[in-house]
Amino acid sequence: MISLTLKHLRYFDALARHTHFGRAAESCGISQPALSVQIKELEAIMGSPLVERTARQIGLTGLGVAFLERARHILVQVGELNDLARSATGPLAGQLRLGIIPTVAPYLLPQIMTALAAQMPALDLYPRESVTKTLISDLLDSKLDAAIVALPISEPALQEFALFKEDFVLVRPISEADKPVPSPQVLQQMRLLLLEEGHCFRDQALSFCEISTAKPRYLMEGSSLSTLVQMVGAGMGLTLIPEMALPLETRTANVSVARFRPPGPARSIGMVWRKTNPLAEKLMEVGAIVRQVGDQKHNPVRHDL
Repeated sequence: MISLTLKHLRYFDALARHTHFGRAAESCGISQPALSVQIKELEAIMGSPLVERTARQIGLTGLGVAFLERARHILVQVGELNDLARSATGPLAGQLRLGIIPTVAPYLLPQIMTALAAQMPALDLYPRESVTKTLISDLLDSKLDAAIVALPISEPALQEFALFKEDFVLVRPISEADKPVPSPQVLQQMRLLLLEEGHCFRDQALSFCEISTAKPRYLMEGSSLSTLVQMVGAGMGLTLIPEMALPLETRTANVSVARFRPPGPARSIGMVWRKTNPLAEKLMEVGAIVRQVGDQKHNPVRHDL
């Protein structure tokens, strides 16, 4: 008789996440036929179909939905048992799955990886870049150990660890370099370039400009800060970017940069992890290293604008 295994649970979880046998198999590092065999075994154990198969994707049966909820709970508990074992073996070692938002990753991740490699050589960092909503979901599902995001998150199950604060700066066409810095009220009437929906930085910029997301107005969107800056250079509008992005994003763009009068727009960057994670104390050590990287990034040299 075939027994239920953690492998069955992991493969079923992957299939439920990807809703496609091919993509799920790829994420698990196995062939599609091998995944199909495991799912059929699982359905045989349960004595009823868990998956509804169609030509394009799959869905879950009522039993499949109920099974998935319990399977994910078990996988989280198993992950925390592994973390408990790691927490009792001295310095943090092994795999660390670290999420990071796109408006931080290109500007800070290389330095973070270098610092962690120097101070925690036994650590194997697996970074993942994504928007805040996805990172928090993966964190709660135990698919990540920690994430670097903009605070506050205000999720009761997560511990927040403040890293640093940074200002937003105004990027506008070079022809406007000598003009006064517009107030939030004036910005409302200008052609503002923003990141597409899903990015927390977009919401922070809208909040500073006192623009409601439901308020109808002409806003242009880009998929990255680099795209926004290049659009500004082409004379298509103006944008806000975090200070850490300045050296990389403005070096080849024909733009001017200006600072807002205090109190200008700013954000707080922090690291979050599950409160139940047995590695919590060691994650604080990781956070302290990331904080040092952030301090070195912001404090030594302030751009002469």
